[in-house]
Amino acid sequence: MNRSFKEALQHRRSYYALGSERLVGRTDVEEMVTFALMHVPSAFNSQSSRIVLLMGNAHRRFWQIVKDTLQAQIPAEVFVKTEKKINQSFASGYGTLLFFEDRQVVEVMERKFPLYTSYFSKWSQQTSAMHQLALWCMLEDRGLGASLQHYNPLVDEAVRQEWQLPATWDLVAQMPFGYPLTMPVAKSHEPVMERMRVFE
Repeated sequence: MNRSFKEALQHRRSYYALGSERLVGRTDVEEMVTFALMHVPSAFNSQSSRIVLLMGNAHRRFWQIVKDTLQAQIPAEVFVKTEKKINQSFASGYGTLLFFEDRQVVEVMERKFPLYTSYFSKWSQQTSAMHQLALWCMLEDRGLGASLQHYNPLVDEAVRQEWQLPATWDLVAQMPFGYPLTMPVAKSHEPVMERMRVFE
């Protein structure tokens, strides 16, 4: 599709029923990730964001790690519902994007600009959020559904070990994506003028 930026934002929604039908190839998704990493801004051009693309067995392995971790920490009757949700909404999809922030980069920036030391960790999270939104919109524009999940920090260490990732990569969010099997529910909006101020 060739949507404008505003149209892409308007169409971005959370999809909680995903299929694994292949609408785009792995190379296409890799190009989206590369584009985001190249063009999404970051404070002081720190470029602290890191993204891992999981497809096929790796995608399924990640969600098995999530289930194994949760099963060991929550009551059995609760896990039954949680497992069903993960299987139908996340693991059933085509792939998963893992969003990380490199703590080492943040610490370097803190030392380099001591006046802003207390802010770089916040700005790092903002950078990650921009990457998440950019990729969410790009996936949606290619006909894929996605949602944003947060099973960190419960699975952080297991994920690092599974894919031999640097210890300084801190997991921020997970974005399962795939063929949308159902339409998203209607979204409500709080009055805009209660959330906005304009001055001259």
